[in-house]
Amino acid sequence: MDKAIRVKKYSGELVDFNRDKLIRSLRNAKADEHLINEILEEVNRNLYDGISTKKIYQLAFNILKRKKSICASRYKLKKAIMELGPSGYPFEKYVGVLLNYEGFRTEVGVSVQGKCVSHEVDVVAIDSDNHYMVECKYHNRQGRVNDVKIPLYIQSRFMDLKEQCEENNHHPNKFHQGWVYTNTRFTSEAITYAECVGLKLVSWDYPPNDSLKDKINKSGLFPITSMAFITKKEKEIFLKNGVVHCREICENPQLIELLGLRGARLRKVKELINMMC
Repeated sequence: MDKAIRVKKYSGELVDFNRDKLIRSLRNAKADEHLINEILEEVNRNLYDGISTKKIYQLAFNILKRKKSICASRYKLKKAIMELGPSGYPFEKYVGVLLNYEGFRTEVGVSVQGKCVSHEVDVVAIDSDNHYMVECKYHNRQGRVNDVKIPLYIQSRFMDLKEQCEENNHHPNKFHQGWVYTNTRFTSEAITYAECVGLKLVSWDYPPNDSLKDKINKSGLFPITSMAFITKKEKEIFLKNGVVHCREICENPQLIELLGLRGARLRKVKELINMMC
């Protein structure tokens, strides 16, 4: 039996090449079976022991971008989230948008007085009479993980706010639970601690079936940076003007005027943005 090809993850860990995982990601990007087979053939031609997952991603992305840019835009979702930086504010706003889609009322960047000190809360999510303190841990590089210190710190802030609410019946925000959203991953120890104290964690691939990746694919609220058919400078123009997801442009078509496009390219970009939505 042939030895399995090992691939190197961003963390440096070597794992067996998972062909089915690549196929799933391509299907999630809405690539058709013919295009998927073409990509698999290209990847197989270039496979060698120790190849990086980044290299495999790039091989697939290049074909998608050349053949079907909408699929390329969906395929680069994880990278697109990392391009929301360099500051974490666009990510905080984007998390607020995802929570709005789920039925929460949200406020981004709120100063709230705790029992001991004042806290800048990234997102306040409100559902009926329940208030949730949502902290966002954004990273712009692959391989970064959030260890147990992150939920320990967030839980201590949540408890300070909760104690203030319990002592002051007129406090405007009575927080019931702390949440942490990240675009990378949590360590197993961080997850164990959070489960023990009742802190909700959402990462790129956790919890199963309701991760950040799942929430984006279910909602169709793709980040503005996922659009493979506009330039980096054009994405930055949208971000500087507070536009963080594609549907904003579909709902407010005048926003595309920010890019100063004309003629055939303007028509093409409009068409592709509508397809993204």
